[in-house]
Amino acid sequence: MRPVLRRPVSLTARLVLTVVALTVVVTVVAGGVTSVAVGRFLHDRLDNEVRAALDRVTSGPDGDRFGTPSDGSDPDLGGDADADDLGPPPGQSVGTLTAVLPTTASDREGTVLLQTDPGPATEVPLSEADLAALADVPDDGGLHDVDLPDLGEYRVAADDLDSETFATGLPTEPVHEVVRTMVLWELLLLVLSAVAAWLGGRFLVRRQLRPLREVAATADDVAKLPLATDEVDLHDRVPAHLRDERTEVGRVGDALANLLSTVGSSFAARRRVEEQIRRFVADASHELRTPLTTIGGYVQLARRRPDDREATATALAKVEEEAARMTALVEDLLLLARLDSGRPLERSEVDVTKLMLEAVADARVVGAGHRWRLDVPDDDLVVVGDPLRLHQVVTNLLTNARKYTPPGSTVTARAAQEDGRVVLAVHDDGPGFDPDAAAHAFERFARGDPARVRAGGVGLGLALVEAIVEAHGGAARLESQPGDTTVSVTLPATASVAGAPTTVDA
Repeated sequence: MRPVLRRPVSLTARLVLTVVALTVVVTVVAGGVTSVAVGRFLHDRLDNEVRAALDRVTSGPDGDRFGTPSDGSDPDLGGDADADDLGPPPGQSVGTLTAVLPTTASDREGTVLLQTDPGPATEVPLSEADLAALADVPDDGGLHDVDLPDLGEYRVAADDLDSETFATGLPTEPVHEVVRTMVLWELLLLVLSAVAAWLGGRFLVRRQLRPLREVAATADDVAKLPLATDEVDLHDRVPAHLRDERTEVGRVGDALANLLSTVGSSFAARRRVEEQIRRFVADASHELRTPLTTIGGYVQLARRRPDDREATATALAKVEEEAARMTALVEDLLLLARLDSGRPLERSEVDVTKLMLEAVADARVVGAGHRWRLDVPDDDLVVVGDPLRLHQVVTNLLTNARKYTPPGSTVTARAAQEDGRVVLAVHDDGPGFDPDAAAHAFERFARGDPARVRAGGVGLGLALVEAIVEAHGGAARLESQPGDTTVSVTLPATASVAGAPTTVDA
């Protein structure tokens, strides 16, 4: 059996229906409670009037009872009195019935006050059927509902006094009429309230949800933008009045604005990465094309002059040199690719103090024209990482300082522990980085100004430093101005430094 697909209901319709439903429920409950309360109040008042009427029947103002002649004689003692001489007690309201119900059915009598024509109410004798129905009422003084054949439903009370039963009652129809009228008015009020709730709720809900529709329209507009192009700007797309965090709709608008800002930043970052990749590929191709062209040229030279041993030896030496250069470049590129892919490095304890001593000793041999200084602690300074890669970091920093500073410059290599982390820094007093070049110093194939790039290079040294350090959970930093350049890396420390640092001049 296929499931029945329900048509989705809009939020506006659901809210309006909820308002109407609540209005109907409140109106019904309020009307019902009011009707019950008024009906109970009227019934209680009717019961009190019936009791008061019974008191008046059983005891008149002068102690006379209903059925007592006006001259004071007692009909039971042979007094000559007719029906006209039997007056009802004063104070009875229209519709009140009074009856004397002896045991003998033929002696029963009673009247009811009716007002059929304009003028005072008149007494009308009760019919035999009504008297017979009243005779069945218990004479316990309590209140009972009696359906009289000729008069309708009455609230009756009967009491036994001097071997006679006196009964009195009032009609319940006025009470029922009031309750019915109230119910009809409440039904009319219910209909009017439902219609007013529908119209007013629809207006108010639409007005309150207008900002939400504006947010949805903004999202639709963004969805129609050519996001694949580079010209799309997703920032500040949501107006400020839709970003009030104090309201629910404002929070939705603010969330959409933050989302668009994040997406826009992601697009910008993607464009930057794509541009870096294009530039990286172009620079790598250029760097590889140069040695390949050189190799091809010397190979052709060797072919043209096969008998010239000197030319052949020179060509082979140059080919070997350029091949070594390409090998180093390719290895650097592969290392960067592995680091970018998140491949784990070797993890072991590395003595940074020993590493710095070895690296500076090697640099001193290669760069004899520079003045080398080493500032390390007396005790071992240990980190956990890849020994070869960390050695490459220090070597690259020292090589850059040697290549890009004139002979006689002082290069200081320092290792220390600061704030629970190990800091390795290389400082030189050379010309420093150009401000524009310093901002991109750690980018791949980044080049400095011609005054600093004296010894060539492909611009991967500092890029490798940053990539290796970040793979170890650290960070690299450059501070440069003429005569004062420092490249420092920070690594997580695993051992404390004890003792004073040792400075070595060479």
